Amino acid sequence: MNKQIIATDQAPAAVGPYEQAIVYNGVLYASGQIPLNLAGEMVAGDVSAQARQCLTNLRAVCQAAGTSLENGLKITMFLTDMNDFAAVNAVYIEFFTGAKAARSTIAVKALPKGALVEIEGIFAVPTSK
Repeated sequence: MNKQIIATDQAPAAVGPYEQAIVYNGVLYASGQIPLNLAGEMVAGDVSAQARQCLTNLRAVCQAAGTSLENGLKITMFLTDMNDFAAVNAVYIEFFTGAKAARSTIAVKALPKGALVEIEGIFAVPTSK
């Protein structure tokens, strides 16, 4: 099996028994990112600030795997309040400027550490030639 664990100190460490991401057969499966800074502390601010931190973390995981957000295939966002949908979308387009990935947004009752948003993704990893 060609399964590669991705771990980077440019994103916060996992808060449970899982990996930041796994690459398998040229696809990166990135675990959900909550708005933790590199010290593992929740960022201050509203849902926009939290979404920005989630996507910054996700971008760092992608870079560690040799890919980028632009290679997104499927993004899933989890919100504790669907009224935050427009605010998170506004941040999302700051990070995904090219062709957009397929995406789902799911309302949840709660997220780890009291986060307002969590974002995970699946990305293509370009092959070296």
